[in-house]
Amino acid sequence: MKRIFAIVIGCLVTSIGVIFLKHSHVVTGGTAGLSLNLSYLTHFSFGTWFFLINIPFYIFSFVRMGWKFTLSTILAVTLLSIMTSLDHFLPSFTILSFPGAIAGGILIGFGLAYLFLNKASLGGANILALFCQKKWGWDPGKINFAFDVIVVLIGAYSVGLVSGLLSILSIAVTSYIISYFKHRIASSHDATVQTPPLQQSAS
Repeated sequence: MKRIFAIVIGCLVTSIGVIFLKHSHVVTGGTAGLSLNLSYLTHFSFGTWFFLINIPFYIFSFVRMGWKFTLSTILAVTLLSIMTSLDHFLPSFTILSFPGAIAGGILIGFGLAYLFLNKASLGGANILALFCQKKWGWDPGKINFAFDVIVVLIGAYSVGLVSGLLSILSIAVTSYIISYFKHRIASSHDATVQTPPLQQSAS
């Protein structure tokens, strides 16, 4: 129950960050950024795109990270999709791009770090980052940043050059915060190392 509560808190903080970015017309990286880009270009909400895009990553997570991590990730993705969809009930407002990018990056960074510390993620690049940290000891913040920059560059045309640059600033802030907690994240995952399902069946 304590872990579920922690996942709810992590998703709540992250969802506020995503809403900040959306109302600043700034994108972020990973599957969240791709979902934001698609929400700008279509009539479907961020939450709908975010849930659908993550489905292939659930399979990878189950095979490489174990079923407990995968279930926590599915719970987190579902919660974030629901929480961000509540934005439709808020009155219309706009946030200046620069402070919105910084505030959104900070909130998403702390939200993701808290989820990582509680052995959950928000799918996509988060799963790959934690897998690479677990497998090779790579910095999850830097891995996320690399994926995020690619997504932001691809989607920059939907928000413009200035907002695209602010998007890179936002994900740099997010990545810095995640990197700050990298040793604690590694320790939390090493404390409950789980053998992936395929390895269990092979033994």
